[in-house]
Amino acid sequence: MIFRQLFEPVSCTYTYLLASRRGGEAMIIDPVLEKVDRYLKLIEELDLKLVKAIDTHLHADHVTGLGALRDRTHCITVMGEQSMVSMRLSEGEKLSVEGVSLDVLYTPGHTDDSYSFVMGDRVFTGDTLLIRGTGRTDFQNGDPRMQYESLFGKLLRLPDETLVYPAHD
Repeated sequence: MIFRQLFEPVSCTYTYLLASRRGGEAMIIDPVLEKVDRYLKLIEELDLKLVKAIDTHLHADHVTGLGALRDRTHCITVMGEQSMVSMRLSEGEKLSVEGVSLDVLYTPGHTDDSYSFVMGDRVFTGDTLLIRGTGRTDFQNGDPRMQYESLFGKLLRLPDETLVYPAHD
């Protein structure tokens, strides 16, 4: 499996590139617009084909790279069911490209469209769960009660060995 964590220093945002090696299909999570050229160069260097670009939620701190990646690679753009993208997901669904599968968790609180994605021993939490903190709940339809339920009712119930990959450090 190919797994790359990429950092964008202006917004302090993490982006994740995932792929199996079989046919080279890949997905990217939380891409930042200003780094699209960097992502495409890496995808080319790894001899991959981007088929899905995913945002964990609508970002207030940076402009998403979903549209630019869709325009340049013809990939499918993916977000939660509240959004207006090519593919909308709901809790309990699976998101897959060959050899890589993510379980979809609806984890609102930071925003009302926040989702997390579980892949085996790791979880991509967007801004719901950060390192030593959580995402703010005071804008974009955030809700502290929903955040609490997402954290204690879902994310913190994952096995203790689960590695957390947030959208920010």
